[in-house]
Amino acid sequence: MESYCADYIDGENIAAVFDVTEIEEALLFRQSVPGDLMSLIHEWVQGFCPLNSIEEKLSHLINNRGINGVERIETNITAQQVMAMLGTGDILIDCTGCKSLLRDHLVPGPATGNKDANTFNIQLEYAIIVTFVYNQEYQCNEVCKYYKNVENPHYKFIPFVDRTCYDGNITFVSGIVNITPEDYNVMPATFDGQWLRVNFPQVAVSMDRFIDKIKQETHGEIISDLEVVRIPLNLYRALNVTSRKWLTQQGDDHPFTSSPVFLVGDSALGSPYFQSISLGLESAIHLAGLMGQRNLSLTDIFDRFELYMYKQWLRVYMRSKMIKHNKDLFENIDDPLRLLDLLHIY
Repeated sequence: MESYCADYIDGENIAAVFDVTEIEEALLFRQSVPGDLMSLIHEWVQGFCPLNSIEEKLSHLINNRGINGVERIETNITAQQVMAMLGTGDILIDCTGCKSLLRDHLVPGPATGNKDANTFNIQLEYAIIVTFVYNQEYQCNEVCKYYKNVENPHYKFIPFVDRTCYDGNITFVSGIVNITPEDYNVMPATFDGQWLRVNFPQVAVSMDRFIDKIKQETHGEIISDLEVVRIPLNLYRALNVTSRKWLTQQGDDHPFTSSPVFLVGDSALGSPYFQSISLGLESAIHLAGLMGQRNLSLTDIFDRFELYMYKQWLRVYMRSKMIKHNKDLFENIDDPLRLLDLLHIY
């Protein structure tokens, strides 16, 4: 338990939000994860692991489970079609991601199914994420990030200090550059470094200047194409992560009154700054642990999962807002008046 709470960013937040018994229960649920899945999780946290590799290995694991495993049917389906398939007592788990199929259907009333009917969203910033492979070991703390950006007055390239993954003789580096809403609206979803240099030279100069200083310092070279993704960095949660409110609808023939629904992963909550995958795994493991306790009633499972996910939201909200605030301070560190404007001490 000590190591779980040892996170230097939000260790105190964990202790403030979760009771000791809640942390102990979550750790017990982790220990119940089957060995083949847990070995994959341990593998993924060692070095660099692309998202598509995680998806492929999970698919392979499911397929190898045999006749008692999960039946997988790939298809395009609507929320209405899913609800029509439900029979009394069926359990539905929505893990369809940030654009969840069922999130906004979990609250009864005239607005059910409408966009954001069950979603609370905070738009933190717009950004591009630049990823490349470097043929030397490379680490960069806050001092490093400052001096390599000192000549970048506006667009600052910020590598993730603990998100650079060294794997043998190469380093996988991801960096973030804050952009304006206007920049975001005219950029494609994905592009390369050359497109950025042609269309947004000011952003590219910031990126290239930082990379050139890395090369001067460590005498290495980039051995991959620059991959760039432009994304809105949103912090959001489902106001309800289960269908428990439908249980109170007496006389309603809606399928959710007789078939429990749970949201996990990005369907339930999402956060920027590369936290979502671990949060998704934690929520799925916790739900599996609760459902494995045969002595719990459905109401108990609903209530306990809602409480757990709300506390996870508090944790990730505080962490994400702190990261964003620190980024804002860093990007204005050479402008004392702007810096003071961002500091609200009392």
